[in-house]
Amino acid sequence: MATSQSATAQTSGTTNSGLNSPVTTKASEAAHHAVDAMAVKAAVAEDTLRKTAASSQETLAHKQEEIKQQLQSTYSKAHEFAAQNPIATAGIAFVAGMLVTALLRRS
Repeated sequence: MATSQSATAQTSGTTNSGLNSPVTTKASEAAHHAVDAMAVKAAVAEDTLRKTAASSQETLAHKQEEIKQQLQSTYSKAHEFAAQNPIATAGIAFVAGMLVTALLRRS
């Protein structure tokens, strides 16, 4: 047990004196500088990514609203056409049904 304690003490002494050496200090400072520089670059990248995501979200919300309005307009026009032309609507529905049936039978 005394041997392991003395080995630990020797290792600690070596480690402590190694931490105080100029080479270790320079390496440590260089590593800290590199980490700080990388942190700044990461922060800039994160900020750019967040701004891009926010802009994309706004664009998507705007496009979604436009499509919703177009669908409502198309639905209103189709409903109006069906109300004004019931026979033509029935004919169109019949032909569409025939086409769908023909396509399904081929597959």
